[in-house]
Amino acid sequence: MARVTPRLVETAYFLLRMMTGLLFAEHGLQKLVGLLGGTRVPLLSELGLAGAIELVAGLAVAFGVFPRWAALLAAGEMAVAYFTAHAGRGFWPVQNHGELAVLYCFVFLFIAARGGGELSLTRD
Repeated sequence: MARVTPRLVETAYFLLRMMTGLLFAEHGLQKLVGLLGGTRVPLLSELGLAGAIELVAGLAVAFGVFPRWAALLAAGEMAVAYFTAHAGRGFWPVQNHGELAVLYCFVFLFIAARGGGELSLTRD
């Protein structure tokens, strides 16, 4: 396979960070305002807190505003979500419907480790 240029790698990482953050923020919109087929939940509830984290951390990751901290917070939320809502239904994520929580968790851990990259609004 041909050698990939650093600029292409940086662009691909930007797209991964942007799309992951925006998709995560959509989950927050579902919970907080009932958009996109979601059901509005009370803000002062466990799901309301999850929705707030998803919206704020998702937008912060997408636009590169303190992306390491936002991604770490989002990864932690997804770990908690997996173990509280999915793990009790079976061992394998594909069985307990927790594969999205696991995937988000590990992508956010990668973003937290790598930082915002060149195409970020703030430098970590």
